[in-house]
Amino acid sequence: MACARCGKDVATRPGKWCAECERDYDTWIRRHATDIVWVVLGGGVVLGTCGMVLPMLGAGVLGAAAGVLAGWSTIGISAKLNQRRRRRQFLAGDALPRAYLPAPK
Repeated sequence: MACARCGKDVATRPGKWCAECERDYDTWIRRHATDIVWVVLGGGVVLGTCGMVLPMLGAGVLGAAAGVLAGWSTIGISAKLNQRRRRRQFLAGDALPRAYLPAPK
C-alpha cells in the first residue's frame, strides 16, 4: 500500500503513514508538548465540578462516580480531538521550517 502522506509504496495499512512520516510527525509534535496541559486541566475542572458539587447538592456517591467518569471522558475526548487537529495541521504544510518555504513571486 502507499503511504497516505507521502505516497511512497511501503507496507502500511490503508490510510496509515510510513515509518519515516511518523518519525517526522513525532519530531514536529514535540514542539507542541504543552497541549497536554489544557487537556488535563479541562478534565480536572469537569471532574472537580461534578465530583465535588454534585454530592454537595445531594447527588450522593453516584454523583461523585459520575464526576470521575465525566472527567476522564473529557480528558480522553479532548486528547483525541487535539491529536486529530495537530495531524491536520501537520498535513497542511506547517511542518516545513520557514527557511524552506518558497519565495513569494
